[in-house]
Amino acid sequence: MSHKHRNVLQAIFHDPIAGNIHWREVESLLHHLGASIESAHGARFRVVLNRHEFTVHHPHHGSDMGRNDIRYLREHLAAAGVSLSSYEAAEKQ
Repeated sequence: MSHKHRNVLQAIFHDPIAGNIHWREVESLLHHLGASIESAHGARFRVVLNRHEFTVHHPHHGSDMGRNDIRYLREHLAAAGVSLSSYEAAEKQ
């Protein structure tokens, strides 16, 4: 995992939730993790990661994702088996 992807993953799982994570960084991270991202209706994107399906919303005003969107993304990444500790452990091997 690149340093940039690790930083984005850290920002997603950090408390308090950051409100300045750019959509393009999240999209790049999801692709790196092997997710399939398809455009859905409007600003929605269908994401399939490790057989877990969810939708994310592209920010309407600006490029930063909101705190609620980050919280939602965090929950679904965890449900798909993605966590910061799992990737840090994989890097050490």
